[in-house]
Amino acid sequence: MRRIDPFDATRFKTAAWGRTRAVPFFISQETFMQELGTGEAVARAKAIYDYGQTAIFASQADPRLHMVLYVPPTAADGRKLDLLVAVHGTGRTSAIDFRDGFAEFGLYNDCAILCPIFPVGVLGDGARSGYKFLEEGDIRYDRVVLAMVAEMADKYRQDWSKFAMFGFSGGGHFVHRFTILHPEKLWAASIGAPGSVTLLDPTRDWWVGIRDLEARFGKAFRPEDLAKVPVHMIVGDADLETWEITHKPGGKYYMDGANDAGKTRPERLAALASSFREAGVDVTFDRVPGVSHDRMKVLGNVKAFLARVLKDRRAK
Repeated sequence: MRRIDPFDATRFKTAAWGRTRAVPFFISQETFMQELGTGEAVARAKAIYDYGQTAIFASQADPRLHMVLYVPPTAADGRKLDLLVAVHGTGRTSAIDFRDGFAEFGLYNDCAILCPIFPVGVLGDGARSGYKFLEEGDIRYDRVVLAMVAEMADKYRQDWSKFAMFGFSGGGHFVHRFTILHPEKLWAASIGAPGSVTLLDPTRDWWVGIRDLEARFGKAFRPEDLAKVPVHMIVGDADLETWEITHKPGGKYYMDGANDAGKTRPERLAALASSFREAGVDVTFDRVPGVSHDRMKVLGNVKAFLARVLKDRRAK
């Protein structure tokens, strides 16, 4: 049997998920399971690795990038699920925290959880923050996430043409910028404690503003679509350290206006909320008393927001 080469050019189609990379056609689950033969072994492997708390999978669109999921076992019987994409922070390990932390919510709310994993130094340079700004070298992280969602929707036979997204810290960076660029893909967005924010300022370039959004990403800002997305913003009122979020001249992401939204995470998130509200967005803002930069202590508020939006979404 010929070994399946994930970079076999005969399996690739042209598409712009990344700037220069082609995108593979999705490989069938039957192909993956050939290593086990057929019968009971295949069924047991699917139950162990594909449902509940899953294995870590490489993205077929870009195998340098990975994902881990929680998929309610009822999906194996054809039950329809919504999807939450939960994006890790700078340390990356919160991908597992979020997968496990949202598992019970997913089980009882018929919602799968997909947690992308973007390794530090994916380009070999040790860089930690590229994904926060959606692009890094030849990688467009927003497009890779869309490809991951499409791949998993195909795998689990779900309609995930729209999904919710949550992120904390570095993930909060990613989520609010993804929401600005792709609001039509989201039924909800929860933005947790980003260190820096992109305001909807048409007089400043990316990443401080959105003046050159279309030139940079090939997609114009659509405020009418953004206004349709229920948005949640959350930060602890004791999340006040600034050593990691103050941009200084010479830094990779320093630019004019980099620190203008405020000194602390609460100040910067409040500025983002004001910017979104001025664009007509319904923003729920939670400033959690006594909480510092602790992702696990905000999940209860996030779940409450998502449960409310899901209830309204399913009532339509």
